Amino acid sequence: MDRLLIEGGARLAGEIAISGAKNAALPILCAALLTAEPVTFTNVPRLNDIDTLLALLAQMGVRVKREADVVMLDASALDNPVAPYEMVKTMRASILVLGPLVARCGEARVSLPGGCAIGARPVDQHIKGLQAMGAAVGVEHGYVHATVPRLKGARLFTDMVTVTGTENLMMAAALADGETVIENAAREPEVVDLANCLVAMGAQISGAGSDVIRIRGVERLHGATHRIMPDRIETGTYLCAAAVTGGSVRLTGTSSCYLDAVIDKLMDAGCEVVSERDAIRLTAPARLNAVSLRTAPYPAFPTDMQAQFMALNAVAKGVAMIRETIFENRFMHAVELQRLGADIRIDGNTAVVQGVDRLQGATVMATDLRASASLVVAGLVAEGDTTIERIYHLDRGYERLEEKLAALGARVRRLG
Repeated sequence: MDRLLIEGGARLAGEIAISGAKNAALPILCAALLTAEPVTFTNVPRLNDIDTLLALLAQMGVRVKREADVVMLDASALDNPVAPYEMVKTMRASILVLGPLVARCGEARVSLPGGCAIGARPVDQHIKGLQAMGAAVGVEHGYVHATVPRLKGARLFTDMVTVTGTENLMMAAALADGETVIENAAREPEVVDLANCLVAMGAQISGAGSDVIRIRGVERLHGATHRIMPDRIETGTYLCAAAVTGGSVRLTGTSSCYLDAVIDKLMDAGCEVVSERDAIRLTAPARLNAVSLRTAPYPAFPTDMQAQFMALNAVAKGVAMIRETIFENRFMHAVELQRLGADIRIDGNTAVVQGVDRLQGATVMATDLRASASLVVAGLVAEGDTTIERIYHLDRGYERLEEKLAALGARVRRLG
């Protein structure tokens, strides 16, 4: 199993390009199931989760062609609306095939998904929404089984803000009979990117980016070409990496407009951040100031950046309070950061981080995708060598991580 070896102490400097967003690409690739015409997606990152989803689509009968960052999908011969456990057990996003399959085929059988062990992420909101649109949905032998002649437009209110739930129901509603209104909808930029893709395919959608989305169902969708938005979490991770090392970096192919809450915290920590049209520049001080934060749905501070900021606060001046409100089991990285010398106390959903003068390299273990990123950030500033085990989590969400870090001057290499 691969490991990552980081020799800490190098100041990050230079320029790298940000990849397309994993969390936008996954639902958008699933949208190809909604049409019998070919679709083309550009700026698709090369990640294990993307490869898993493309293999899943292929076993359903979708023709898949990939060249560099371009993916071409043709679902005209879609004939197997099943997502088996063997193919989806590592990936939460596999549930995103449910809505499109029910809408297009009138039936779907999708295994309950896996993914990161960061707490309960139930699919009940997906099921409740499809039932309100007229589908018969049951959970049997670990699979969600849904059938319906044709979905009907409905007024849907989610009990909690759910990104994948919003995306699944929006895709399902695109081919439903009548108008669907999703209230308490997720407002994330990735939801907007999916809506823009669906509109390019002929869907009638308004309100994406707000908490009320309206979808007027159409008889059919057509082919289109769509460019995946930049990955805001990858962007934020490299900004944190530069910040902890006292670095100065320019990230291209990205935008600060998706990252207001993160950039505000980096500036509070003492960083100078300059936004360009398609790039972000960050220059860090010799030592950061501690910054407290509370995660919440977009546009508030993203839960996917909480772990990276815990690593940042571990070497900052002062004390920070970090409150996690999205997932109940998302402080597992704290124990690993403590192995590097971080001073962190956990009380329920709150972490108290007292900055220390220095971290020390050690062997640590990644527990989930963003926890892995926090260990990388910490390892870059720790004295000596840090070895990160179980980095398959990183490969699910960060394209060419060690290459990009090395381009900025980090001393990092992959061990088999």
